Amino acid sequence: MDAGWTAVGDALPEDDQRVLAYVPGNRVFLPGKDLAFEVREVLVLRFCKDFYAGNAEKAAKHGVHFWSGEGNSNHFFKDVTHWRPMPEPPVAQG
Repeated sequence: MDAGWTAVGDALPEDDQRVLAYVPGNRVFLPGKDLAFEVREVLVLRFCKDFYAGNAEKAAKHGVHFWSGEGNSNHFFKDVTHWRPMPEPPVAQG
């Protein structure tokens, strides 16, 4: 993984922090296409710390944390291998 990416085993984002997350092999369905998929491995996700803390069965199955996505891109904790902070927006020229 390139510099700037953090393995989830090394550190986690702050609770509710939006990050770029790496999901190896993530396939996204393309609406309007005949069963077409596209591989999109870098997503914008929000880290949800202790999301399943009150549900021992789901925590055991999926992990206690969760990644909330935009649209239908939610992911279980184990799906994401690396993350990095969102980049700074460009500076307006003027």
